[in-house]
Amino acid sequence: MTAAVVFAYHNVGRRCLAVLLAHGIDVKLVVTHRDNPAETIWFESVAALADTQGIPTITPDDPNAAEVLARVRTCAPDLLFSFYYRHMLGADLLSSAKTALNMHGSLLPKYRGRVPVNWAVIRGERETGASLHHMAIKPDAGDLVDQMAVPILPDDTAGEVFAKVTVAAELVLDRQIDAIADGKAPRRPLDLAAGSYFGGRKPEDGIIDWSRPAAEVHNLVRGVAPPYPGALTRVGGDSARVLRTTHRAVTTREPAGTLFVDGGRLFGACGDGKALPILDLEVAGARVDASAFSQRHGPRLRAAA
Repeated sequence: MTAAVVFAYHNVGRRCLAVLLAHGIDVKLVVTHRDNPAETIWFESVAALADTQGIPTITPDDPNAAEVLARVRTCAPDLLFSFYYRHMLGADLLSSAKTALNMHGSLLPKYRGRVPVNWAVIRGERETGASLHHMAIKPDAGDLVDQMAVPILPDDTAGEVFAKVTVAAELVLDRQIDAIADGKAPRRPLDLAAGSYFGGRKPEDGIIDWSRPAAEVHNLVRGVAPPYPGALTRVGGDSARVLRTTHRAVTTREPAGTLFVDGGRLFGACGDGKALPILDLEVAGARVDASAFSQRHGPRLRAAA
């Protein structure tokens, strides 16, 4: 039986662990993260699945610590997997198994690095996907095993795209795991020069610049929409979050940054003479529709970042 150690977290981690178990892989150890109480935990638990299967689970702060490495080596794994695990694995860990593979949420070599689904939506991509690749010291740079594309529709939020990427990850692993277990995992070198690398994002990176074109503002809104922190602005001196817009912008003469009501609908004027329909707005923690906006602020109000 093929032995494996799995570093995993989040929905992709849980679904990919389930695939390994369905194919009879002997998962000797799961390494995951403790949930952060300061983080909204909207995703499934890898630890919970491992517990139902009687698989030992650890949650080290540093996966490359000597005691973690020793425990992994004791498992004598044929395979080592990283499925949405948040820390980089060092050379000693990668060499502890015959094959070390990672699942990444983009069509590599595009969108290497952090939060690839969010970045793909923010930058207006029409597709992304899941890529299974051999791990190297450089992040998301090892030879490709397989990948699957998913569409990004014009009004899809990052959360909705992430759900598609999770399914793609499951399908990619399911169709390759038998070959991987037999030591026949495909290898196709990535042309990193043809790709891109992106860093992580903070909530303040979601502040709306209303002087930008409507399409760009819309992509930001949906790229950070719940379960992520939301796109930030200010309304009447209050902090506000624009939680949902639609790409069907209309022409307007209102100055950029003006929120206004027209025909019973709420809009945000952008820098290209277009106005985005705002489908979901939260002001000072309370949802505000077009009617409530008019009653509180009148038909139009200049917003500020």
